[in-house]
Amino acid sequence: LRWVRRLVRVRRRFSAFGGGSFEPLHPENRAVLAFFRRLGDELLLCVHNLSRYAQYAELDLRALDGWTPLELWSENPFPKIGQLPYLLTMSPHGFYWFALRPPAAAAGPGAP
Repeated sequence: LRWVRRLVRVRRRFSAFGGGSFEPLHPENRAVLAFFRRLGDELLLCVHNLSRYAQYAELDLRALDGWTPLELWSENPFPKIGQLPYLLTMSPHGFYWFALRPPAAAAGPGAP
């Protein structure tokens, strides 16, 4: 029950989950569902492993070169997106939800 409450809290923090556009990505691994949710300035990346086995996904995110994915559960930044396919590995039935931050916003106030 705690996990579900936390899931709902995270989802409520971002309007794009409920009312944003759905923009599917097409990873080669068919066991992985990946998509963007976008509403206004809010851009979320959702990646879900639909398999009962650990899986990987290579996502073509070149259009977001320099952006930083911020994982929504832990609020930890992941490596910046570059020109190469963005590689993620996931546990069985695992998922990632990321808020994507543009280069200026990722640095934050007071950053060198």
